[in-house]
Amino acid sequence: MEDTQFSLSLTPRFCETDALGHINNTVIPVWFEAAREPIFEIVNPGQDLAKWNMIIAGFTIAFNAPTFYGKEVTVKTHISRVGNSSFEIAQSCWQNGRQTAEAKTTMVHYNYQTEKSQPMSDEVKAQLAALTGEIE
Repeated sequence: MEDTQFSLSLTPRFCETDALGHINNTVIPVWFEAAREPIFEIVNPGQDLAKWNMIIAGFTIAFNAPTFYGKEVTVKTHISRVGNSSFEIAQSCWQNGRQTAEAKTTMVHYNYQTEKSQPMSDEVKAQLAALTGEIE
């Protein structure tokens, strides 16, 4: 993820630790979701929940090293794939120059009334593609 498009810095809270002083493995996916907000803004400007148009189709995470309490963490986010009605977000968690976790999330542009995926507009696809470095 050398060409990171978005970055979120945070300081782990004591309540996010486990008994060994590591950040609990349930916390990092929450950080990844928080770091996806700029992407959500592209697909659903204003992030109006009454008009929400995304659903998670899949999520994978790998924990590469412990993340610790009391030291700043940076979550890096970019788009790794853009399709017609879905896209993939690649993210990584960094602490002290070391990658501690990485994830891929597949998001689907979704109509909750019809309960079906729907194509994204050309404008949204172009904005997402710009974050991958792909040329339309």
